[in-house]
Amino acid sequence: MIATLAQNWWVLAIRGVAAILFGIGAFLWPGLTLTALVLLFGAYTLVDGVFAIVAGISTRREQERWWMMILAGLAGLLAGVLTFLWPGITALVLLYVIAGWSIVTGVLEVAAAIRLRKEIEDEWLLGLAGIASIIFGILLMILPGPGALALVWLIGSYALFYGVLLLVLAFRVRGLRDMVTRRPVGAV
Repeated sequence: MIATLAQNWWVLAIRGVAAILFGIGAFLWPGLTLTALVLLFGAYTLVDGVFAIVAGISTRREQERWWMMILAGLAGLLAGVLTFLWPGITALVLLYVIAGWSIVTGVLEVAAAIRLRKEIEDEWLLGLAGIASIIFGILLMILPGPGALALVWLIGSYALFYGVLLLVLAFRVRGLRDMVTRRPVGAV
């Protein structure tokens, strides 16, 4: 798993950059209309979903649980497609779509971090990103009443934090590429 992760570090990096750009956009334009926020979220989840699926497909020969990344990617694609199909949805529906996607993604990332704990150092970054996703999703579900501005800032904060963690993890596993490529076949 570590070899595949190290070879595909750029997928994590792109997901991290997309999250950071989404977060910056949320802070630069806090007065966005709900429709604009829906479209921005839809674009982000589509990009994230596509790259999660790419990561899952690229690991299918090496990993027994490659389908977990594909599942996370499909959740992102579904969330993105739904937001583009119904851009006029209410804030509450958007909130629950974001919350559900965040929880599913977080659970899958925590599971991946647990599997990586014996293979790399700093696997806690992926676990922390997953926990942040789960907490974010739960908070959105139990506190659906904040105003649109608070929602934009909450989503922006989450996206920035999540994106930074994914970028740090991406560059950490990128640094392992040489070590992994020098490792003899069958070495542990």
